[in-house]
Amino acid sequence: MRKIFERLIIFFVGLPVLLSLVLFFPHFNHLFLNIAIIVFSALSAIEVKNILHAKKLQISTPEAAILGALSPAACTLAVSFGFNGNIVPGVFALGAAWLLISGIFTNKEKLDSCIHRITAGFTVMIYPGFFISWVVKMAEFNEAGLVILVFFLMVLLNDSAAWFAGMLFGGGNRGIFAASPNKSIAGFIGGLFASLLTGFMAVTLLPNIFNSYIMPSIPAGLILGLLVGAFATLGDLIESAIKRSAGVKDSGSIILGRGGALDSIDSVILAAPIYVLLFRALFDKT
Repeated sequence: MRKIFERLIIFFVGLPVLLSLVLFFPHFNHLFLNIAIIVFSALSAIEVKNILHAKKLQISTPEAAILGALSPAACTLAVSFGFNGNIVPGVFALGAAWLLISGIFTNKEKLDSCIHRITAGFTVMIYPGFFISWVVKMAEFNEAGLVILVFFLMVLLNDSAAWFAGMLFGGGNRGIFAASPNKSIAGFIGGLFASLLTGFMAVTLLPNIFNSYIMPSIPAGLILGLLVGAFATLGDLIESAIKRSAGVKDSGSIILGRGGALDSIDSVILAAPIYVLLFRALFDKT
């Protein structure tokens, strides 16, 4: 019953807040949403750092937060304030250089752990930092609010439908993924169906935006929904594998019903690049 209550809070409170942020605050190419993404990336990077600590891969909390926020922050400067797009790889390169160069000045007692710190640093720069920055990139599209809206619906409805289908029909078909034994085939199918339906509705209700120029729009929308839904599920499984490897149940406890910040964006992280690349390939004529 508690799980159902927590899911209802997410669906009827969390989702409307997120969608309102997307639709009603488009100023400076969705600056408020981009700031929220930077904050979530920093918090998630801290949680990744805590998980890696169990495997002796250590980095300080401030350093993890800064490195995790680098890519979405740089992308926000480019998208919301018109900075040259080269700032994104440039800032990433500076972060990488800092990790490598600072090891030179490590004292002798800590020199043995230098490679562990570098590994942890690169990890949080990429996961969640680099991957989540692709959500910020969505603000570059025409009618960006609706493009972003469809993305979040595609991912979040996938998650909710997977949970609901798994709860109803997953009793005898769980355990297919060692990383997450509670995941079921029924849940996987239910999640994909929700993403496919979202793709179909996008091309049907928003033909001016989701109008494919290389194939009929309905198959293009279904391809978008299928692949984004699949990668959203993979994103969830990747985090489960990382946590299980470290012996951790939740990445944190700051969000009711979701655990940590990383638990809340694990599906978004991997799905965002796929969505942007597919939207550009299938629908964006600019």
